[in-house]
Formats: sequence, structure tokens, C-alpha cells
Amino acid sequence: MNVVQPRILLGIDPGSNLMGYAFLQLSPKRKPRIVRMGTLDMRKFKNQGEKLAFIFKELQQLIKLYEPVEAAIEAPFYGKNVQSMLKLGRAQGVAMVAVSTTGISIEEYAPKTIKRAVTGNGNASKEQVARMLPHLVEGDMEGQSEDATDALGVAFCHHIQTSGLQVGAKKHKDWSSFLKDNPGRKANL
Repeated sequence: MNVVQPRILLGIDPGSNLMGYAFLQLSPKRKPRIVRMGTLDMRKFKNQGEKLAFIFKELQQLIKLYEPVEAAIEAPFYGKNVQSMLKLGRAQGVAMVAVSTTGISIEEYAPKTIKRAVTGNGNASKEQVARMLPHLVEGDMEGQSEDATDALGVAFCHHIQTSGLQVGAKKHKDWSSFLKDNPGRKANL
């Protein structure tokens, strides 16, 4: 008898001052379960190099402790402040290297893809994503930062993308094609 072992995913919400992370355990026939989530706080460091070194070291320690098999990170959005974008890009790059050097693959997801995976709507607000997650995963999110919640959304998105459970994945061109794919729905019309 083959016993499928639970696997753990790491989700990262990059930031140059605050970086969210979440470890999500996947087990067959169960809702994904939060193993740990939190925030790396780099505001105490004055210099960018210290922040980047902290990100690298802390992520590597967390990876060693929780042993994820895959990781995902939110792709940066484009803002107007070039300096902020450079700092965010550096933080994201260091996070990706911290993961990759442990032998774990890491995928990038656009913010709209993450929002669509969690809520079914790529234009959902961060608050809508945070309100939906407790319905999709097991575990306590009480008191978690927005960055940690965003990281959980990234991990959940990766789970959805890699397991073929696309939320609202199939679009129908008309009612007849919808009814053909959903024969039990005719009675409800």
C-alpha cells in the first residue's frame, strides 16, 4: 500500500522592509493546512546589504526547519518610485536565491493570478483575499500581518496552479457549452 506523504509548500510575499512567508502542508483528501506563517522585519537595519543578508539567512533557516518541497513568490508589481522598485527587486532576488540554493524550485506568480486563484477574481482587493483564505485552508490566521496573509495566498495559488484545481478555470462561450459540461445544472435553470 502506497502512503502519500504530506508535502509542504513555501509562499513568499517579497518586501524590502517586511517580507511575508507561509508554509502550507498539503495532504490527500484534506484542506491545505497552515504549518507556520509570519513576517521577516528588516526595518531595524539601516543599510540595504544588511537587509538582504538577513532575508537570505532567515529564509534558509526556515527552509531547513520546515523542509518545503516547492516554493512560490509573488512577482513584483510596477510602481512609480524607481528606488522602491529596485529595493523590492533586490529583496525578491535574494529570496529566490535563498530558496534555489537549497535545491527547491521556485515559481513566480503575478498578483492578479494569486488573487484569481484565491477569490476567483483577479481584481480582488487584499482584504477580499484575506477574508477568503480561512475558508480555503485550515489553521489560525488571527493576528497575522497583511504580508504573511499575502504569502499564504501565494502558497495557495501555487497549490491551485500545480494541482489542476483552477478556480473558475473553464470559460464557456455560450449557455449550450456550459450545459453540456454541467448536465446536472439544467434542472436549476
